[in-house]
Amino acid sequence: MAVYTRITEQELQKALDAFDIGTLTGFEGISDGVENSNYHLFTNKNGTARRYILTLFEKRVNAEELPFYLGYMRHLRTRGIDCPAAEKSRSGAEIFTLAGKPAIITTFLDGAWPREITPAHAAAVGETLARMHLAAKDFSPKRKNGMGPAAWRSLINACMREADTLEAGLSGQLSSALDDIEKNWPRHFPQGAVHADLFPDNVFFKDGALSGVIDFYFACTETFAYDLMLTLNPWCFDKAGMLDRTKSAALLAAYHAVRPLSAEEIKALPFLGRAAALRIVATRMYDWFNPAKDAVVTPKDPMEHVRILRFHQSAHSAADYGFSP
Repeated sequence: MAVYTRITEQELQKALDAFDIGTLTGFEGISDGVENSNYHLFTNKNGTARRYILTLFEKRVNAEELPFYLGYMRHLRTRGIDCPAAEKSRSGAEIFTLAGKPAIITTFLDGAWPREITPAHAAAVGETLARMHLAAKDFSPKRKNGMGPAAWRSLINACMREADTLEAGLSGQLSSALDDIEKNWPRHFPQGAVHADLFPDNVFFKDGALSGVIDFYFACTETFAYDLMLTLNPWCFDKAGMLDRTKSAALLAAYHAVRPLSAEEIKALPFLGRAAALRIVATRMYDWFNPAKDAVVTPKDPMEHVRILRFHQSAHSAADYGFSP
């Protein structure tokens, strides 16, 4: 989450007049994250304090695709996955315009994301991710992954001249890795709707248990095993690019216990780990060299996932992740 678009109390109050969620008592920006503008929203209805999340959608979200995200969240809730629900206006609309941007108001989920990740956290995320993938089997809407390999190429190419300022020779290494991913991308693995951004700050825990999943605005139709490695990278590696095998073993085992991976998927884990690392390098590198003006957000270091990429390049099998199904 982050704040790119500033709003005033007057324009917010005008927008809230269309909703039946109470009287505005306060709002504050949320600086975590990197994509959309998010605010804590506080109201009072009939003497009861309420709390919501207000999201304004920025550059990488197409407003026409918002019904896919909201429908996916509704579908997951029917399958027992705790995630936000969009509030409807008095006319029944979930999406409205605020400060010239499409916006929604969602219910607030209690809990906090873990600052110190344990193997128990990793296992809980693995289990929940598998349940989400199973739930996708009867979710029929499709959305093309706008942040697939073609987009990575475009974003990284835009930074090629600057890339070597981060590390000598980095541009050539990334170009070679992209060539490999584009040439060998698996097209026959099980797929369906996926979260595609299940970083630690998008998963809440309360009293030691996973209490909710948020921020579905990269959700798309994609390969499940790729989404698994896209999740494993931020949960199981440190900033130096070192894998915690205990965490990765816990995450993969918990996932496999719910949605068993095929032999082909297991063999492809290092490849998919490389792809997942490149996906994050692409957006982080672009944002690093093209920071948004006046945004309440700190660009994240792309080199963290470059180091993760290099681990996957050296990996040979699932055993390198402590996983022995």
